[in-house]
Amino acid sequence: MTIRTALPLLAMLALSACNRPVPPAPDTPPEPQATALRDAIHDPIDGAKGVGDTLQKTADAQAAEVDRATGEAPPPSP
Repeated sequence: MTIRTALPLLAMLALSACNRPVPPAPDTPPEPQATALRDAIHDPIDGAKGVGDTLQKTADAQAAEVDRATGEAPPPSP
């Protein structure tokens, strides 16, 4: 084998041994990566649920006000 073929092979072998990735520690949990996407999806849903709850409370209060004004007994709650 000549120096022309041995030297590049030796250089490639030496360079391939550099910068090996370090494996993560087994005791640490992985970092969450999709939190921004998950939050972007769930924020409008949570907001809509909050608005729905507010509307239901308002409707119940109005129904109670109407029942009190007309003197009718409220229907049994489910």
